[in-house]
Amino acid sequence: MRIHTDAFAEGETIPVRFAENAAHGQNIHPDLSWSEAPEGTQSFALTVFDPDAPTGSGFWHWIAFDIPASIASIGEGEDLPGGVREWVNDYGYEGYGGPCPPEGRVHRYIHTVHALSCEKLDVPAEATQAQARFAIFANQIDSVSLTGRFQLASDGA
Repeated sequence: MRIHTDAFAEGETIPVRFAENAAHGQNIHPDLSWSEAPEGTQSFALTVFDPDAPTGSGFWHWIAFDIPASIASIGEGEDLPGGVREWVNDYGYEGYGGPCPPEGRVHRYIHTVHALSCEKLDVPAEATQAQARFAIFANQIDSVSLTGRFQLASDGA
């Protein structure tokens, strides 16, 4: 599989507009496109994960799934297609939550597209975020990631 965004290159800085409001951003997700999904792909999931968050277990910024196999891109800040489910991120709300690390240290944000072997994940509404992620990984047949970096300036800008 391949993944691309016009917003930043692998290992490059994520523009501030994609950051959380508290980091002076607009909290919009970057454009993402993917290709070369394996045979048997019936749907996709998207996740954004910060392994550098000082939580002992990282920080999940976005968990979305039940994206139809016919979809291969989303535009910058664009609503996801109807029927796509977004789960509660570690900020505590559903949908995309942009970077907002503590001042000083650079954090990595791993944007992953997961090719899934089912059209819909059987995740009940009351399931925890960990259970939703378990369902993604249990049905994953391939994935591809793109990592951007973000650092909150010491002056807060």
